[in-house]
Amino acid sequence: MISRLDLRGTDLDPRALRERLPRAEFDLEDVLEVVAPILAQVRERGAEAVLELGERFDGVRPPRLRVPAAVCALALDRLDPAVRAALQECADRARLVHAAQRPSEHTTTLPGGGTVAQRWIPVGRVGLYVPGGLAVYPSSVVMNVVPAQVAGVGSVAVTSPPQRDNVGEFAGYPHPTILAACALLGVDEVYAAGGAQAVAMLAHGARDASGEWVCRPVDVVTGPGNVYVAAAKRAVRGLVGIDAEAGPTEIAVVADDSADPRHVAADLVSQAEHDPLAASVLITPDEAFAARVEAALEQVVAATKHVERVRVALSGRQSAVVVVDDLDAAVAVADAYGAEHLEIQTRDAAAVAARISTAGAIFVGPWSPVSLGDYCAGSNHVLPTSGTAAFGGGLSVHAFLKGVQVIDYDRAALAGAARSVVDLARAEDLPGHADAVLARVDPDDIPTDPTSTSHETTAAPAAQERVR
Repeated sequence: MISRLDLRGTDLDPRALRERLPRAEFDLEDVLEVVAPILAQVRERGAEAVLELGERFDGVRPPRLRVPAAVCALALDRLDPAVRAALQECADRARLVHAAQRPSEHTTTLPGGGTVAQRWIPVGRVGLYVPGGLAVYPSSVVMNVVPAQVAGVGSVAVTSPPQRDNVGEFAGYPHPTILAACALLGVDEVYAAGGAQAVAMLAHGARDASGEWVCRPVDVVTGPGNVYVAAAKRAVRGLVGIDAEAGPTEIAVVADDSADPRHVAADLVSQAEHDPLAASVLITPDEAFAARVEAALEQVVAATKHVERVRVALSGRQSAVVVVDDLDAAVAVADAYGAEHLEIQTRDAAAVAARISTAGAIFVGPWSPVSLGDYCAGSNHVLPTSGTAAFGGGLSVHAFLKGVQVIDYDRAALAGAARSVVDLARAEDLPGHADAVLARVDPDDIPTDPTSTSHETTAAPAAQERVR
């Protein structure tokens, strides 16, 4: 069912490893050609195009693009109390963790009296995408909304695909559990739109036939989605900020013979049930343990609900049991792979986890499964995929904040820095920069740098020294 990849005796150079490690194949450049006309239609025709495209791709046309607040409130009223309590617990834990992420503002006083203050300002408006394909993800509502709220964003819009199987008051709208999660978190701006057309709507905004805004443009778009959502986010990046271009979900488990094979098998299956393209990878220095996990997989897969989907994912080229020489090699392979979710199930797991430098999230020991992180660990489950953990991290409060530096110098402080500003401006052949300082500071007030033999004792007016 799952393939075996033997990397014993292999060069551990990261680039060489990446070429051999399993990974789902998808080309966003090809998909960009598919989504380009979708983005253009929404940009040109607004809300009507979003509705038409939803009917075409999702098989249903919602009664309204924006879901009435009363429908969301009704969904919350009808939500199973146990699910409501679980979502509240998920949100409470996430709020605690994300509140601790918010950076503090500070002011630095420079020699001579100038100050630079670091401020963190929330973006004005965000658009949060919640998938709605093979599974229902109210937890993704929490993972998108909570960090935005903690950051202090004033305007939050959530969009999720309309569901053609919905009935009654929810017909044509996103799944009722998604709507309920929005209501639980106090989000009343929810749209029945998915795919590339939803991303286009958020980035460009959407007006109705009379020219009135149905959805105003946002500053940042976040949230996971399929390859079309990822391609659309790439296409609008620059017009808006984005968190990442999410690919198929993935788990890697570094385990030795101290781990429970059934635990590892269950965790590999837990990710495989997301999607036929989901990746499940075991990295182990113990060939006998690898065989025990493979045997456990047969039993766990046979008993799982989405058995066909799981079998496709586990048998795909993106999944494998990887056998390596030793634990050092396992760490090197894990870093080269850069998993979205990385579990460490070894002896002294915390010490091994501390050696990992590339992963979206690291789950330490036998009692920290990825499923915990998907819901109630307090961490965020919107994480980098496809090796992008090498340069990016998971969704956090920082995605919704702008770092702004505030510079405040008085005349004396400017004079103290003027000599260096003038010299650097002239070195870069930008005399106007020097003139802007010298228009404010008398050259006689500019201190001479005693460590430089190239400085004159006084600075002559820039206009007299422009010819070199």
